[in-house]
Amino acid sequence: MPAGPYDDLIAHLVRSTPLNASEAARVVAEVVGYFAEQLPDFVRRRHAELKNRGLTNDQIFAVLGAELASRRVAPPPQSARQLRRMVYG
Repeated sequence: MPAGPYDDLIAHLVRSTPLNASEAARVVAEVVGYFAEQLPDFVRRRHAELKNRGLTNDQIFAVLGAELASRRVAPPPQSARQLRRMVYG
């Protein structure tokens, strides 16, 4: 069986958590997918989640700005107008 790019991480999770190999592989795949999400898709998804929590657009765009800045590979800073255009077109 060929080695995958995350086999070492999966093995680490199996050793350090109660997860078995298939559960650890699913967690890794989910995290990799999360961080591979394109900026407009992330903004639209998070906007919808925060809107469902009752936040206003002004609050949402402030939260999004902070979240984007703290991502592992942060995109350039986005203005509220740029974020709004990603959400509403």
